[in-house]
Amino acid sequence: MKYGRLIFGAIIAVVALWIIVGEQLSGASADAFVNARLSTLRAPVAGVLSVPERELGAQVVRGEELAQVSDRLVDSVRLDDLLLEEGLFAAEANRLAALRADTEAAIEELSARAERYGSERTAELELRLVHARARLGLLDGGAVEGEVEQLLDEGQSGDPGDSRVTGISLEYARERVGALEIALRAARAGAYLGDGYNDAPHSEQRLTELRSELAETGAAFEAAEARLVALRDRLDRERLRVNRFVGAALSATVDGTIWETLAADGETVQRGQEVLRLVNCGSVIVTLSVTESVYNRLSIGDAAMFRFTGDSRRFDGSVIRLAGSGAQTIYDNLAVAPSERHLERYDVALLAPGLRDDPEGCAVGRTGRVFFEARPLDRLRDMFAW
Repeated sequence: MKYGRLIFGAIIAVVALWIIVGEQLSGASADAFVNARLSTLRAPVAGVLSVPERELGAQVVRGEELAQVSDRLVDSVRLDDLLLEEGLFAAEANRLAALRADTEAAIEELSARAERYGSERTAELELRLVHARARLGLLDGGAVEGEVEQLLDEGQSGDPGDSRVTGISLEYARERVGALEIALRAARAGAYLGDGYNDAPHSEQRLTELRSELAETGAAFEAAEARLVALRDRLDRERLRVNRFVGAALSATVDGTIWETLAADGETVQRGQEVLRLVNCGSVIVTLSVTESVYNRLSIGDAAMFRFTGDSRRFDGSVIRLAGSGAQTIYDNLAVAPSERHLERYDVALLAPGLRDDPEGCAVGRTGRVFFEARPLDRLRDMFAW
């Protein structure tokens, strides 16, 4: 019985020593808290801020409108100048379009007139050639004295009895036939021969001038249209700019909660001024500090376990950052800043995916501890939520 008590006492001592040593030597954090990145919303334009009343911690979703900035005194001088230029360019384009239409109408009318002139002139030459050939035929066949007298043109001879009259008349008739044949051939080719005028009628000459003017007007109209299109493109961009500065909405950039309100409803804000800060619940991490001895045993990717204070739930994770001592600057864009005591130790960041799916929501700010090794009393802690 005596030896049994000694053995039992020794077993208890060994177990107690094992528990004490195991608890003390297992790697654990001094403190740990849930953290997340911040998203800062800034005023896109200067103006008066309109913020609907929302409680801090209210849930928001990406794209949800959270505030509105409006400015009724936006500078629109450039827009007015562009509108004036658009009116002037449009008037010039309309003038050139009307001039082109008038020139086309004049060309159409002159073309019809020139066509009529050509057909009538050709018909006239054909008629004169027919009669000239008839006269030549009469002279070649031997005309009587009375007929010769009728065929004589004024100025050829004043004496019908002159022996040269018949020869002169015959030669003149041949000349007339030849000249009319040449003139008719030229007329059919589009050239009109005659004394005292050019090879083309006035309508054709004017038609050539108008066609040249039409080409110039068409080129000027196309240039005016191109300038107008370019100006309207600039005008559209300027309208967009003015509309942006007249008013703009601030929308949530992340799924998360409202963390801080930096400007009040009705306040005049400047462009780029911070208005709201949101917690990005999709970027939840655990930040903690450990002793130097524990820190030096850790590596990126090492497994760890996080447990809330007073909660039996465990969240498995892995080490994602080893920032060391004095790691204050890395918290500038995180929701929860470290304490002075935390900065005196060695900073570690842990990724625990289960925290993002926590049914209690975004648990930023809650505290707990992180363990890097299993401990003897873990089962009891799970049972009694130590």
